[in-house]
Amino acid sequence: MTRDLDAAMGRSLELAAAAEGWGDIPIGAVVLGPDGGVLAEAANEREKRGDPTAHAEVLALRAAAQVHGDGWRLSGCTLVVTLEPCTMCAGASVLSRVDAVVFGADDPKAGAVGSLWDVVRDRRLNHRPQVTGGVRAEECGALLRAFFRRQRGL
Repeated sequence: MTRDLDAAMGRSLELAAAAEGWGDIPIGAVVLGPDGGVLAEAANEREKRGDPTAHAEVLALRAAAQVHGDGWRLSGCTLVVTLEPCTMCAGASVLSRVDAVVFGADDPKAGAVGSLWDVVRDRRLNHRPQVTGGVRAEECGALLRAFFRRQRGL
């Protein structure tokens, strides 16, 4: 794991913790530019916005597109997120043309980057980002498990 990915995942974890503060599932995402610097970042805001599409990944990709300089195409960029993306977010990764998707914890119930589905590697699509999973997976998973235990009153 490179130092940049470790640091980006650390920032994603901080964002995820913030999302829990406003009642959202703690997921954070960072988009790194071609130079490895942070282009954009976001946390889940579905509850905060009342928007079912306000996943951390989608919000971060939208923000990155505003500053990247190539319109909606995020060529050369890397999406770093604490939880394996769902089908919507995996699709957004493909459509935004990010070079890579990096995630922490696997999502066996809804993951679309290898667990339940594998949208980003589907050969029928015209773009397939590289995937790196398991970056700081234990920390990412622990944050989510603790959140759901509290939600369930356990």
